[in-house]
Amino acid sequence: MFLTISTNGTAARPATDLGYLLHKHPGKAQAFSTSYGTAHVFYPEADAERCTAALLLEIDPVALVRRGRGKGRGGAPDAALAQYVNDRPYAASSLLAVALGNVFSSALRGVCAARPERAAAPLPLRVEVPALPARGGPDLVRRLFAPLGWSVTADPVPLDTAFPEWGDSRYVRLLLESERLTLAEALRHLYVLLPVLDDAKHYWVSADEVDKLLRAGEGWLAGHPEQQLITNRYLSRRWSLTRQARERLELVRLAEADDSEVEDIDNAVADEPESGDIDVADESGTEVIDNAAADGTGTGTGAGTGTEEKPTPLAVLRREAVLAALDACGAARVLDLGCGQGQLVQALLKNARFTEILGVDVSQRALTIASRRLKLDRMGERQAARVKLVQGSLVYTDQRLRGYDAAVLSEVVEHVDPPRLPALEYAVFGHARPRTVVVTTPNAEYNVRWESLPAGHVRHGDHRFEWTREEFRTWAAAVAERYGYEAEFTPVGPEDPEVGPPTQMATFTITTEREAKAA
Repeated sequence: MFLTISTNGTAARPATDLGYLLHKHPGKAQAFSTSYGTAHVFYPEADAERCTAALLLEIDPVALVRRGRGKGRGGAPDAALAQYVNDRPYAASSLLAVALGNVFSSALRGVCAARPERAAAPLPLRVEVPALPARGGPDLVRRLFAPLGWSVTADPVPLDTAFPEWGDSRYVRLLLESERLTLAEALRHLYVLLPVLDDAKHYWVSADEVDKLLRAGEGWLAGHPEQQLITNRYLSRRWSLTRQARERLELVRLAEADDSEVEDIDNAVADEPESGDIDVADESGTEVIDNAAADGTGTGTGAGTGTEEKPTPLAVLRREAVLAALDACGAARVLDLGCGQGQLVQALLKNARFTEILGVDVSQRALTIASRRLKLDRMGERQAARVKLVQGSLVYTDQRLRGYDAAVLSEVVEHVDPPRLPALEYAVFGHARPRTVVVTTPNAEYNVRWESLPAGHVRHGDHRFEWTREEFRTWAAAVAERYGYEAEFTPVGPEDPEVGPPTQMATFTITTEREAKAA
């Protein structure tokens, strides 16, 4: 099996620079030992105007059987002859992709100390693969390569040219041409898509294959229209690995859309989160309202006697207020937007009236913790049918969020940069458009009551702002007017006569007139 990579050049920028980029000298043939045979690199042509590098993989069928132990196409234990007589020596496959990764490892990473400017610049490239197994036919080949900037020619190979009535085989002659890609990008495309088209791997697919896929797919796989097919096939349809890869790719896509780093997107919880809420009042993980007894807001009796009752945690009071609002509006299908570690989802599941619950969060770490909290892997079938956790950003419209009775944004809006708030407002109130939306957020005026909170600081490091009661009402009134809702306000937690409650809540209900127009 082999492939060739060609490029054109000029006297000023000779095509033989391809040798520098591949780290293989055009003036000699080289051989490299692999686990399944020998890889040869040589140059059929090499001058200033045109240079072609060829990678030929010479398969040792005995080594393939011994190391593969029956894995891959033609390797079933009950097909002894097929283990030795198959298409592996002739057709490009995962074997060739692995050889490409080993022999051209520096080129795959885009590393070239001798010609760094050439490694970073697009080249006129021509890639030819004489025999490529294509499960899905020429159309799939084009769907995989064309979105990446390639001009694709995929000609089916006849089963036998002497008998055209037999039709075509599942192999194609592949020709790829582009002037928009760097050599590293081209090699990464081949490294991933050759085994995808072959749809069979000659080795056991383990968890580290996810890292390999994401490294090679950096910059292109997250937005590829055939991402699901690529991840499924590359990871040999191992469901757990495919899910992990797609979750990480979604995080990459969201980060790219926000022009930010993945770490900045997936920052909703700490690496080792506590069991409590994230407000400064709950930093200890006990969810206890600070200074409740000292400022007279606690529920204890006999202050100073050591017999005080423990005050109700603020996080619990928030959830109770949200549940009461959902109960009052008669919601059955509920969105928990920015569900975090799943505390509210857990509370919703305890009430049978909520028949469908969708938790959404941008942080995969938070969703993983929520899944453990809810014990989704051990949940009964009927209970599991009521709940689903998905990754998504609330500043983008999402068809999955439409059609629900109610949505909850509990301690979420303050985590959004103010310039992005209009996008969140439209995504929730304009596009998803549930009948009821419940929003809770800290009351900035109450912060003076937290002795542990330095003056001028917000309650959590990720809060972009915290509103006063007037600011929150102004925002809520504007949103309600813009999208056809009515807003009612409810204090949450012990209400201080001077600074109000620690948490403020607005319940938005869609107006009959606007609902009729939308219908």
